[in-house]
Amino acid sequence: MSEFISLGHTDLKVSRVCFGCWQMARNQFWPEVDEGTMRQAALRAMDVGVNFFDTADAYGDGFAEELLGRILKGVPRDRFVLADKVYHHWLGPPGSPRVGDLSRDYIVWECEQSLRRLGLEHMDLYQAHTFDVMTHPEETARAFEKLKKDGKIRWYGVSNFNVEQLRCFRGFGNYDTVQPRYNLLDRSAEQDLFPYCMAHGLGVMTYSSLMYGLLTGKFTGSETFTDVRANTVAFQGEEFKRNVEKVNRLRPIAERLDKSIAQLAIRFILEHPVNACAIVGIKNTRQIEEAAGALGWRLSREDYYAVRTACA
Repeated sequence: MSEFISLGHTDLKVSRVCFGCWQMARNQFWPEVDEGTMRQAALRAMDVGVNFFDTADAYGDGFAEELLGRILKGVPRDRFVLADKVYHHWLGPPGSPRVGDLSRDYIVWECEQSLRRLGLEHMDLYQAHTFDVMTHPEETARAFEKLKKDGKIRWYGVSNFNVEQLRCFRGFGNYDTVQPRYNLLDRSAEQDLFPYCMAHGLGVMTYSSLMYGLLTGKFTGSETFTDVRANTVAFQGEEFKRNVEKVNRLRPIAERLDKSIAQLAIRFILEHPVNACAIVGIKNTRQIEEAAGALGWRLSREDYYAVRTACA
């Protein structure tokens, strides 16, 4: 079932599940994915009520943008909403070292590069990927405002900002959206970021919604990894085993509700009154169909708190 919201103060009508494109980053963070498989998944997304796609220039040093652009070529522009991000300035060809850069000149230039890779005339949402300590927020805001005035972007926001960084940036520009990490195993955004967003009506789109797959219930705690999870504490040693035990406590709740553990974990995010969209990393058609199954139903208050308690 479909489920759409207006993203904050913007006029963007987006599905509450967002198709995350980090997995398109070639061999940089995840095993390489097949382009045909990703094409099928992205096109299937729109059939099952998911119209929102999130990518970044940093995903494979532009490769994810190029792949998404090829996939969406020919799709009517009003059928999808696209969010992109900027910050990582690589110092040479793809694969070169990168530095943070939210300077005006870089943002304006890099937006053009991203649009070229995507094959689009404009982005619906352009976000500062993380906080740049080397650039004054006033300069960054001027870049976003210029891009908006020139019709290159429609709205702009931030990702990976704490509440004070967000408060600072909003003193210089009209940032309408926030993209924080948030899931059943990492609820830190509830402490101060979500209250701020609710007080100011900001649009929220969470990432790491399934914690690199941990919240799907598919692990035993004995697995080893060669991708980004190899250096992630949540997937190491006793911490990994404890996390798997927490996730397994969700199983009887999911079975009683006739949902998968992944759908339960996504629905948990959607029940928060901040009214977020949940970005879910997708590798194939089965995954987007399962993620879309988190839409169109509600958790009771009792079940919501049972889910929270299971993963505490």
